[in-house]
Formats: sequence, structure tokens, C-alpha cells
Amino acid sequence: MARSDVVVGLQGVHKAFNVGTGIETEVLHGIDLTLHRGDFCAVMGPSGSGKSTLLNIIGLLDRPTSGLLQMAGEETTRLADQALTRLRGHHIGFVFQYHHLISAFTALENVMLPMLGAAGFPNPEMRERAEALLENVGLTPWKNNMANNMSGGQQQRVSLARALAMNPALLLADEPTGNLDTQSADAVFGLLRRINQEQGTTVLLVTHNPQLGQRCDKTIHVVDGLIQT
Repeated sequence: MARSDVVVGLQGVHKAFNVGTGIETEVLHGIDLTLHRGDFCAVMGPSGSGKSTLLNIIGLLDRPTSGLLQMAGEETTRLADQALTRLRGHHIGFVFQYHHLISAFTALENVMLPMLGAAGFPNPEMRERAEALLENVGLTPWKNNMANNMSGGQQQRVSLARALAMNPALLLADEPTGNLDTQSADAVFGLLRRINQEQGTTVLLVTHNPQLGQRCDKTIHVVDGLIQT
């Protein structure tokens, strides 16, 4: 992990649940993985293979039981929760299968939320950036629409704009097209690819769709808690 363009690196990462009990179960069995700036990778594997656990660890939403995880040049496994939250908020964007927008907020307000959370108070620059992000995903005419008054594809594009609010180095997308029709899914995937190419954002995409996986530059196969090479 010596290259300066390393965004995230895992070395010997194990993850077990119910540690120290009679039902302790290890889900990840020593994962080594390095993602560089500009990578566009799919994570694929059968249900229960450990994909979601791996994504949660890379996203700093969960801690490994053992092993090392570097994010933005910082070793994270011993960081306090507050430091992890700060690192996650500034370096990682998330897009999930369910958009998790706040229905009582407009599209613009939803995109502003990460910036507001980081600064603690609104300012004109936040609004300008949110408007620019919505323009980038083709939603300027709908920026003042309430989130629950938009189509599924539009809501997912708002979610994508929100994930980019803090200009993250890494974008984690967990089945981002799983609930969309074919046309909307293709549009969302196209946006992910364009952001990757134009901004150099590293994208890690979990999908069960082999056609989407084939369109990524690299596919990481997770089977029984191990990466198959």
C-alpha cells in the first residue's frame, strides 16, 4: 500500500460476530484488498458470502475483529468512534438500494444535509454546491420537489448527489439499481461511471446483476468470506 493514490487498504481483515460466546461466527477470513484513486469495481458473490459485511467495514460502519484498515492514509482500527465518524463523513459517500431520503425535505435540502452536519449551520455555499450537484445529475427542475413526490429513479439520483456533497474520495454503492426499472438503473449506473471518470472518484459497487458487474473495470468475487482470485 505504498502508492500515494491508495484510497483504502485492507490487510488480513477478519470479522466475527458474537465473539467469545458459544455461537461465535467468523464471516470474513482474512481479506486483503487495495483500492486506488479512480478504480471502478464491482463486488459480487452469493447471498451470505460476506459482501455486506465487507462493505460495512470499508465504509467504517463496523470494525474488523482483527487486521488493518487504512483510509486516506490513516490506520483506522484503533480510532475512537468520533474520529471514525469524522473520517467517514469527509472521505466516503454512500448510495444504498433504498435511497433513505427524508420525505419531508426537498431534493435540495436532502443534498445539503451532509454539509450541514459537518458545519453545524447552513450557509450560501452549501446551497450553491447542492444546486450544482443536482444539476450534475439532471434534477435542477425538481430541486424544490419534496422527496416523496419524485420517481424512484429521481430519488436515487438525489441520493447520489447527496453522497457526493462532501466530495468523497470513495463512493460505496450497495445494490444502487436493485429497486429500479431497466431504464432508470442504466441511468444511475451511467452517472456513477461519469462521476468516476470525470472526478476520479473511486467507486465500489455491490451488485447481484452480472451485466452490471461486467461493465465495471474490475470484479471482486467474495465467496465464503474470502476474495476469490
